Amino acid sequence: DGPAQAEFGVGQVLGADGLRRSSLSLNAPWGAQGDGSALLAVAQVDSDGFRDHSTARRRSGQALLKGRFAGDGRYTLLMNHLDLAADDPQGLTAAQLQGDRRAASQGALAFDTRKTVRQNQAGVRVEQDFAMGHALALTAYTGTRRVTQMLSVPVAAQANPLNGGGAIDLDRGYRGADVRWRWSTEWAQRPFSLTAGLEHQVSDEHRLGFENFAGARRGVVGALRRDERNRVTGRDAYLQADWAPAERWRINLGLRRSQVRFESDDHYITASNPDDSGVLTYRRTSPVAGVLFRATPWLSAYANTGGGFETPTFAELAYRSDGLSGLNDGLRPARSRNHEIGLRARREALDLGFALFQSRTEDELVVLASRGGRSVFGNAGLSRRRGAEFSLAWELAPHWRLATAYTYLDARYLRDVAGCSAPPCGPGGLLIAAGRHIPGLSRHFAWTELRWRLSEGADLALEGRYADRVFVNDANTQSAPAYASFDLSAERRFRWAGLEWRGFARINNLFDRDIIGSVIVNEANRRYYEPAPGRHWLVGLSLQ
Repeated sequence: DGPAQAEFGVGQVLGADGLRRSSLSLNAPWGAQGDGSALLAVAQVDSDGFRDHSTARRRSGQALLKGRFAGDGRYTLLMNHLDLAADDPQGLTAAQLQGDRRAASQGALAFDTRKTVRQNQAGVRVEQDFAMGHALALTAYTGTRRVTQMLSVPVAAQANPLNGGGAIDLDRGYRGADVRWRWSTEWAQRPFSLTAGLEHQVSDEHRLGFENFAGARRGVVGALRRDERNRVTGRDAYLQADWAPAERWRINLGLRRSQVRFESDDHYITASNPDDSGVLTYRRTSPVAGVLFRATPWLSAYANTGGGFETPTFAELAYRSDGLSGLNDGLRPARSRNHEIGLRARREALDLGFALFQSRTEDELVVLASRGGRSVFGNAGLSRRRGAEFSLAWELAPHWRLATAYTYLDARYLRDVAGCSAPPCGPGGLLIAAGRHIPGLSRHFAWTELRWRLSEGADLALEGRYADRVFVNDANTQSAPAYASFDLSAERRFRWAGLEWRGFARINNLFDRDIIGSVIVNEANRRYYEPAPGRHWLVGLSLQ
């Protein structure tokens, strides 16, 4: 919602490695009665990048309009735009990490690996209240997304007639609608609501693949190797009931029926590359149930349970384990059962949360083989994630505030998974042994911030985080090491010349630790590691 009177804002942030961020915004009331709001915001971010070959640029804009119409009706219009271009330095091997952490991979430099994304989308939501506790809501959206990407797929790998090439050109259009009816009434003289809805989503894409070379030149768009039109259609129906059977109790029950259909129409057919067209459909009914108990006005306990359903994507369906062409019709959707219990407490100077959770997934989607820019996916039988979460925000003293959060996550495969290093895959050996950790996840993660308010308009904060090691492959033979890092920041807010000013300065990674910022799980060339910057700075100034 917009402010009571119009506000115009402008901001500028500068940082290490050529970081520059500029922003403009206008937020104002709208409508004859001033009960609506309008927001316009644009921003541009440019960076030279911490690593070689990592220059990036991002432009974004957003427009939002909210208002009312006669008869208790409300509407929201939203439009946004994204234009992004970035060089890709790719990951480094463990041996390369011991050298220059800022270096790009040889493949990134040889093929000038890069990516551009341009996206526009718009949506509308209309809500209308009726008599007797009935309400209707309609949401509809549409968008387009254009992606081009240059990969470093070796030239030799593209000698395979079934290879889709190393340059991607993807045009996607998507749209969807959700219509929802809600009835608020009483059951057994206690508050009760029932919600029912239908959802329809469609994504159409035209995917082209080209060789990433022309003669001796690398990193250029070459001969066509892939031309297909794909469509994904999702249809869902759902029903949810919410009831408070007693003063301190609340019960929630829900059910969703999902159908997802994949259709692929292949237009690149040669003597050595047959027709890969095909259709696959997945269906699933997912239940959910929850209960909440308010022990006191400030303390609540809750328990939730539910089912999950994750279909493969077109990228995961693209290649088969038998080496033949066509959709991977042997790939099954992942199905999960999820449970959580917890406590929440909120008082004047204290905000506390604690939860225990477990999720068991059948047919987890995993990479069976990866080589030459092709990844073959399969199902991993049974996996489990379980753990605990804790969060605390506490006013230690009138000018001191402590906030902290901790997550423990034990994520493992529970069954052996057979596989091979490259398709076609026969019986093979053991790809994943039961008991291995699921890669890409940290077992322990903690974050803490201590904030000191020097005055009404000035803060000083020390922030620390700890992340346990992260395995980077299913075999658990390599991992990104654990680390602890600290950030120091100062902020000043003041009014001058009729404007509200905010300035800040920040030093990240205060003690200049070597940190792996992210990992590329199961990367075929063992370039798993993407280093984060060492000690670096940010300063910013904004006014409105």
